[in-house]
Amino acid sequence: MIDRPSTILDRIGNTSLIALRNIRPAHGGRVLLKLENENPTGSMKDRMALAMIEAAEADGRLEPGGSVVEYTGGSTGVSLSLVCAVKGYPLDIVTSDAFAQEKRDHMALLGATLHIVRSDSGRMTERLTKDMIEQARIIAEAKGSFWTDQMKNRDQIGAYHRMADEIWQQTNGRIDGFVQSVGTAASLRGIAEGLRWHHSPIQIMAVEPAESPVLSGGPSGAHKIDGIGAGYVVPLWQASIADRIERVTTEEATAMALRLAREEGLFAGTSTGANVVAALRLAEWLGPDAIVVTVMCDTGMKYLKMFGARLEANRL
Repeated sequence: MIDRPSTILDRIGNTSLIALRNIRPAHGGRVLLKLENENPTGSMKDRMALAMIEAAEADGRLEPGGSVVEYTGGSTGVSLSLVCAVKGYPLDIVTSDAFAQEKRDHMALLGATLHIVRSDSGRMTERLTKDMIEQARIIAEAKGSFWTDQMKNRDQIGAYHRMADEIWQQTNGRIDGFVQSVGTAASLRGIAEGLRWHHSPIQIMAVEPAESPVLSGGPSGAHKIDGIGAGYVVPLWQASIADRIERVTTEEATAMALRLAREEGLFAGTSTGANVVAALRLAEWLGPDAIVVTVMCDTGMKYLKMFGARLEANRL
C-alpha cells in the first residue's frame, strides 16, 4: 500500500499547551493556554475548515470540480482559503471592512475571491453579520457552490472533540475549568462535550463581548473583538453548554492581548485576550489548586495594523 502524499493540511492540530508564567490570578490556580497559532494559518479555524470540507467531500455535497462559498470575519476564511488551495476548489469569501486587513490580504493571497460588505464605522454588529450571510446565500445559489455556512454547520464540532482529546491527554486528565469565547459556538460546544465525556465535573465558561452580551440575556451591540459576538444567539449555541457566561469588554480584551505579548512573549488577537481575562476570573473563583485551560485562538500577526494604531495612539 502506497501512503497518501503529505500536505500542509497534515500539520493541522496537535498543538502545544503551556502554562502562563507571569499573568496569573491573585489567589487562584494556574491558567494553561492551548497554542492554536501553531496551526498552518496561525488559527484554530484550520481544524473546522478541514472538517467541513472533508465531510462535504465524503457525502457528495462537494464534488470534484465544485466550488465553495462562506461568510467570515477572516480566520475561518483564511483557513478555508488554505484548504481549498490545497484541494483545488475555487472559493468565494464574503467578509467586511470591520475585520483585520491582514486577514483579507491573506485570503486573497491564498486565491480566494473576496466580496466586501461595508460596516458601520468598522464595528461588528448583528446587521453586518446578517448582511454577510445573505450575500453568501446569493452567491451560493447563483454559482451552485457548496456553502459551508459555518454558523449552522455541525460537521466542525467533531474537529473540536478531537481538540478536547488533545487537551485531556496534555493535562493528564487534571483540568478543572475550560474557557472559550463564542463565535459560531462550535469550538466551545465541541471541546466542552469532549472534556465532559472524560470528566463531567469540569466548569465550562463561555466568553462574550460585554458590549453585546446576547448569550447572557443582554442587548445586541457593537464591539471590536474579532471573530466573536455575532450580535444574536447563534444556531449552534446551547444554553446547557456553559456553567457560566463571562462578559469581557473590547478594551479589557485588547489590554490583555498586549500584556500577553509583553509579559509572556505570546502575540495573540483580541479574542485570546478575552479568553485569558475570563480564565483568570474562573481560576480565581475555583481556588489556588485549580487548573483552567483556555485557547490562544490565533496569532497577533493577523492584527498588526490594529495593534500598531493602538501603539501610535499611546505615543501621542
